[in-house]
Amino acid sequence: MSGHSKWATIKRKKAVLDSKRGKIFTKLIKEITIAARDGGDVNGNPRLRLAVDNAKAQNMPLDNIERAIKKATGELEGVTYHELTYEGYGPAGVAVLVEVATDNKNRTVAEVRHLFSKNGGSMGETGSVAWMFDRKGVITLPAEGKKEDDVMEIILEAGADDLTTEEDYFEVTTSVESFETVRRTLVEKSFTVENASLQWIAKNMIEVKGEDAEKVVKMIESLEDLDDVQNVYSNADIVE
Repeated sequence: MSGHSKWATIKRKKAVLDSKRGKIFTKLIKEITIAARDGGDVNGNPRLRLAVDNAKAQNMPLDNIERAIKKATGELEGVTYHELTYEGYGPAGVAVLVEVATDNKNRTVAEVRHLFSKNGGSMGETGSVAWMFDRKGVITLPAEGKKEDDVMEIILEAGADDLTTEEDYFEVTTSVESFETVRRTLVEKSFTVENASLQWIAKNMIEVKGEDAEKVVKMIESLEDLDDVQNVYSNADIVE
């Protein structure tokens, strides 16, 4: 069982803010569109099923979901998105991974490079920091009065790796292989799945505090605010 994470709490609060201003819908639509390229049937496309479930969890209208799928499958005219990952270093030498979905690679790489430089960081070559991260499944559950031991028993039996307990939510970590099984188990047991996704998790965290911490948070938030950016990951352990 893992302890508390200051950065996880910051990211979750920001996700709530993003959902209020509609930014989360843009990210979800892109993910649905990309996933649907491998087929528009959720029953035969696990990635699309996950994207649709996440969209529904954010109360996205069904019309929006169906329109995104039709654009991806060619039933409606749409945009082609490219998935790319940029790597580099931020303030205090922390590693940063940036996942994007863009219809204009040149524009996006220029914007990302600018923000790295502006915030005291630098972009690196492919593979320069990716080795510091593992691909994991991450599932966020509102606590809703549930006991930690009960949640732990269910997720371990389903094949999960770990459980992090925060003030008002649980964060379940799984292997890529066990991710969908654990997610479906939680849904079947009537848990509210706030978010479920495959993420890059740092193998080792670097403690960052004071002015450096402020710079790191500012850089990551500025990257996340770019329209083409889907996710930003770092090995920074933000300490108050």
